[in-house]
Amino acid sequence: MTQFLDIILHLDQHLLSWLTLFGPWIYVLMFIVIFCETGLVVTPFLPGDSLLFALGALTALENGLDLWILLISLTVAGILGDTVNYHIGKFLGPKVFEQNSRFFKREYLIQTNAFYEKWGAFTIVAARFAPIARTFAPFVAGLGSMNYKKFISYNVLGAIAWVFTFILAGHFFGNLPIVKRNFHIVIFGVIAVSALPMVIPWVKSRLKKA
Repeated sequence: MTQFLDIILHLDQHLLSWLTLFGPWIYVLMFIVIFCETGLVVTPFLPGDSLLFALGALTALENGLDLWILLISLTVAGILGDTVNYHIGKFLGPKVFEQNSRFFKREYLIQTNAFYEKWGAFTIVAARFAPIARTFAPFVAGLGSMNYKKFISYNVLGAIAWVFTFILAGHFFGNLPIVKRNFHIVIFGVIAVSALPMVIPWVKSRLKKA
């Protein structure tokens, strides 16, 4: 767990090492990470916003990553991930939450449903910017709350908005001296801000119960 946190908070350093180690294959590796983070309900812990920001910062370096390859490939990864997740939800149904297992926690489902109550179909776009909801929103949509044609349009829009926002933010701001000196703080800030849309409804629900 400590090693995982170190990777998350020092993504810039680890990504540079991986770029040296894997070369062009790093694009494939990042495609898989984003696909799994959005497409598999058992991997909501994988980095999303922070990873995109760190990757964007590497595109501004000499001999760094290619900006357009990342923008296109990771947008496709996000679209495919949500699509697969939608069909998994449609196939498995609500039974996976009956036992409240380690991976299929009811609280995640409740938090995502709160997102749907607030945003409606636009949840597929809005949830892209919120950890956990990003992973569970397409799954819940597949349970029957949204028809596929409507889902796929919001899916594409959400993937483009999410990937382009964080990669371009990293590209333009990730290598500013103050950001580079405090990269771990910036990453923590990105994670914290991204979590707010999920944390606030959870806190409100707890206060109502209290």
